[in-house]
Amino acid sequence: MSRKERVWYEESGNRLDPGLIEQLRKDQRNVYQATGTSEIPIIIKCRQGCRDEEKDDLFQKCNVDSHNHLDREMRIINSMKGTLTPDKIRQIKDHEAVERIYYDRPVSAYLDITDSQIGSAQVRTDHNLSGEGVTIAVLDTGIHPHDDLTTPENRIIAFHDVINGETEPYDDNGHGTHCAGDAAGNGAMSDGEYKGPAPEAPIVGVKVLNGSGGGNLSNIIEGIEWCMENKEEYGIQILSLSLGSDAYESFRRDPLSLAAQEAWQAGMIVCAAAGNSGPAPSTIGTPAINPFIITVGAADDRDTVERSDDEIAEYSSRGPTIDQFVKPDIYAPGTNIVSLLSPDSTVAAERAEQIVDEHYIQMSGTSMATPICAGVIALMLEANPDLSPNDVKSILQMTGEPSFGSGWGYIDAQLAVEMAMRQAEDRQAPASADGQ
Repeated sequence: MSRKERVWYEESGNRLDPGLIEQLRKDQRNVYQATGTSEIPIIIKCRQGCRDEEKDDLFQKCNVDSHNHLDREMRIINSMKGTLTPDKIRQIKDHEAVERIYYDRPVSAYLDITDSQIGSAQVRTDHNLSGEGVTIAVLDTGIHPHDDLTTPENRIIAFHDVINGETEPYDDNGHGTHCAGDAAGNGAMSDGEYKGPAPEAPIVGVKVLNGSGGGNLSNIIEGIEWCMENKEEYGIQILSLSLGSDAYESFRRDPLSLAAQEAWQAGMIVCAAAGNSGPAPSTIGTPAINPFIITVGAADDRDTVERSDDEIAEYSSRGPTIDQFVKPDIYAPGTNIVSLLSPDSTVAAERAEQIVDEHYIQMSGTSMATPICAGVIALMLEANPDLSPNDVKSILQMTGEPSFGSGWGYIDAQLAVEMAMRQAEDRQAPASADGQ
């Protein structure tokens, strides 16, 4: 019996990521053999230290016809995005400028009492904190200018649209608007009933997903890069990512994971949803696989203020990650969360039965838990602006209530803020002593 000959993409070493090999395999079975002109969205990571002329040569070799083109450089991960046919991928995979080629995988939004239950309402009462001056960037489907974000003043301080290039805030899907309210809605249309942890925090909307709630890795990376470039102008301190994609390989190679890590190392606190593929183990997606950033799982608070009956939401993805790291890092309520409605959106049409009091909608998922965590972090940073991303993560984990029969932390806003305040006092004490 003759041995089956392996095809070229199975013998490419580390030049092609597993997701791209899988896509090439599917493409070969379905389309490519018939037409030879199928196009695959890709990300090319350039070799560290490669010369400009090598990049230019690669760019010219890829931009040859309507089926093959590179159209944008993503500097934070030294990469270019574009679309190539399998033939072209085969031709350029060994180019001297290429370190690795990735499939630009689809990314989707993660879907499937909270304020009082996690203690953020008590924080605002006891310590007069509201997230004022701490900017949260919500990278999602956009943001509708809901009254809870624009009354008594407009707190949507910037909007960037990676998908359609629009300049005014909008949300044709509705997921991003809900997430913005989970973090920073002020309850203006509900007499304060539906309020996020940080109701005075400024919001930056970054639309990286389309009206159906989908996008690609490169869309999210572009959004992260824009936030890093505009960090100082808008005071962006927190990135909330209620989205993700399947993780095929280590966080050290995954391009979205690497982009999130770049933002973290630039001083931005990155919160990412664990995903909604539970209760099976090893279901954490990217970028949540990254060990540096804060991965948020969802709890079911069973619509009660008491925490004793809470449990991990069945849908919430479980660890370990593909690298065998323990994740999520913290849990927050994510089930049946009432937040802002974007009218005339996909969510409003498809989930009409979940609309509450005309201006709100009830949704579930780690998508909701993530911005709730981001809102708590805004309170912590308002209390202590000197906290580093690592400080914030450590405090959340140290103060999180051990729950669910394990050592996992269940977010406790009051304890987290009070520890942040104590750290600020401890830092001031030596300075005061020196001045005496």
